[in-house]
Amino acid sequence: VQLQASGGGLVQVGDSLKLSCAASGSSLTGYAMGWFRQAPGKEREFVAVISRSGGTPKYADFVKGRFTFSKDNVKKTLSLQMNSLKPEDTAVYYCAASRRVIFSSLSDPNFYDYWGQGTQVTVSS
Repeated sequence: VQLQASGGGLVQVGDSLKLSCAASGSSLTGYAMGWFRQAPGKEREFVAVISRSGGTPKYADFVKGRFTFSKDNVKKTLSLQMNSLKPEDTAVYYCAASRRVIFSSLSDPNFYDYWGQGTQVTVSS
């Protein structure tokens, strides 16, 4: 599967932004799909994920109540609605997919084999 992320940009504190990720080359059925981010000088970290079996997304604590992750298997797209953005949300955001990740490792980027190119989100104060 190939992934292409888009939608990043420069926003102000408290603004909203919606990221999208278009998938091609394969059905998304059977893939865990997630969003990760990486700030300068920091490791890539988990933001939100939907497991291979689907269901309710799992979120990192620092985005709960602010971000909403959705997946459309028919359109083969992912989206990440980000509200109430903070300066610490500044990072490159990546969409990712995996067929092998188990439930207990959903937040571990090392278990994801397919990555989009990343889209920059900058939140200015």
